[in-house]
Amino acid sequence: MPERIYRALVLSVVKHDYLPLAVASHPRFQLVAVADDPGRPDWTHERNQLFADQHDIPYLRDVEGALPDCDVVVVSPEAERHCDLALRAARAGRHIVVDKPLSPCLAECDALVAAVAEHQVKCLVWNRNFLPALVETRATLERGAIGQLEAIHCDFYFSKDAGPPKGTRKPGDPPINWLDRQLEAHADGSDGGVGIKPLGELQIEGIYPLAYISMLVNSPVERVFARTSSHFHQANADNEVDDLATVSLEMANGCVGTLSIGRIGAAAHPDIGEIKLHLLGSEGSLVISEARPEVAVYARNQPATEFKRRRIADDNNYLLMQDFAEALDHDRDPVLNASGARDIAATVQAALESAQSGKVVETAR
Repeated sequence: MPERIYRALVLSVVKHDYLPLAVASHPRFQLVAVADDPGRPDWTHERNQLFADQHDIPYLRDVEGALPDCDVVVVSPEAERHCDLALRAARAGRHIVVDKPLSPCLAECDALVAAVAEHQVKCLVWNRNFLPALVETRATLERGAIGQLEAIHCDFYFSKDAGPPKGTRKPGDPPINWLDRQLEAHADGSDGGVGIKPLGELQIEGIYPLAYISMLVNSPVERVFARTSSHFHQANADNEVDDLATVSLEMANGCVGTLSIGRIGAAAHPDIGEIKLHLLGSEGSLVISEARPEVAVYARNQPATEFKRRRIADDNNYLLMQDFAEALDHDRDPVLNASGARDIAATVQAALESAQSGKVVETAR
């Protein structure tokens, strides 16, 4: 029998378009339309219409009206709308691919987890667990090369700017508006927290390293201690959200973890940033560079903003969608489902509470 082609509806595409592009690039999925609610701001309709025109598919200003004519929805709106659109899709019996973060509100995550279970649909939350270095790390652990994993640390520093450096706002100037800054940043791809609600780096990008730790340790986080700072960027300082954080984790199986995460600015690193994992086992240790394998390219007249080192053999997007297709075919969970992403959101929430209180915080179960 030929493999089934799943019809995919894009529910808003006002963040980066990497998510629907990744879905469309896999031969098991076909984009059929873009849809959003009619009362959204003009800039959201403009972005939705542009993507629809580029892919020669209709744009419908009616989410519920578009849901019956698809198998899968691809959710990539403003971050605070992820769970709202995903929840409506789940209640309509549609499978879901949703961008990160799942939600800055844990109650919304819980509602989505419940709806996914009730309506027996699959939900893939976007992650980077199929990067070559992570695939190799998981295989190395599974064959017992370093014994029992006892401790894990992840450096996750993005060398991207987020507007003017901290300290550049002149006396009397108004604070930077979060949404205005995100709309301005769309052209260079640094608008990961697009939306009205300001989000710090832990909330925007924390799911990536925490998903690494969750996959490799395979044990729930019980307690968290964290420190956060608005260290680099004026927009973060003005909106009282972090761009730098350290997090300590205690897992149920006794493994301990640490995370250092930050949006450290383009001047802080020659390439995309420092992203490494350090694993300590009972019989040995590993240091993993997330970017490997990579090649370095040096040429005359290279733009100053062009990264010299480039990742190769990166099939993460394809492998995520292949994993999702197989989850649909065989009625199993994808590599990061709604429940797993909900637990990561609980870890982030506990970290933010710890940073505010200065105390260890237990994660919400």
